[in-house]
Amino acid sequence: MATLTEQLSDYYTTHHAKIPADVAATVNSIQAEHSASFDFSKAVKAGDKLPDFKLRDTFGKDVTRDELLAKGNIILSFYRGEWCPFCNLELRALEKLLPEFTAKGTTLVAVSPELPDQAIVTSQKNEITFPILSDVGNGLARQLNIVFKQPERIKDIWALRGGVDWQARYGDESLEVPVPGTILVDKTGTVRNVHLDPNWRKRLEPTTVLTWIDEL
Repeated sequence: MATLTEQLSDYYTTHHAKIPADVAATVNSIQAEHSASFDFSKAVKAGDKLPDFKLRDTFGKDVTRDELLAKGNIILSFYRGEWCPFCNLELRALEKLLPEFTAKGTTLVAVSPELPDQAIVTSQKNEITFPILSDVGNGLARQLNIVFKQPERIKDIWALRGGVDWQARYGDESLEVPVPGTILVDKTGTVRNVHLDPNWRKRLEPTTVLTWIDEL
């Protein structure tokens, strides 16, 4: 079975072979600017306390930080949206290891600024059974200093796939998304491990998260 890294690489190679050179150049320039501008020193890091939050899940239920911590450790997987194929691949890879996370006393949740109705689409499309929480307006992501405002020219890339109605998906026109990231929080609410990469084509292998949990 291919690793997540291999799946991401295969998708990138196949996808970029089919798009116009000028569009590929736009994608690459946006990614390069994102990587150059992201300030890791300000972002959430091991030792921080997870901020309090109350986010709506796909079933219309409000989920709080303390409610999740009462069950044990938490894995937070921040993703950009259903339109992001790299995010979808990551969510599916995490789903495959869900029984192992649960067996280790750890709750896995995905977090995105998508509205709850759109998060349902993401969940169904990817056959996700763990909670997806709607961080509308990127409130939690902003507290963690992992928000990225995409430039207007990103719309030229979306146009190849029929466009993205940002207002309908996110409830605003900000074009803001979280930097894709995986955060492990222990049952005391302390952040123990963080993986952030402003290069949205790269993601943490879910098996690495299992190692993190074993090392708590």
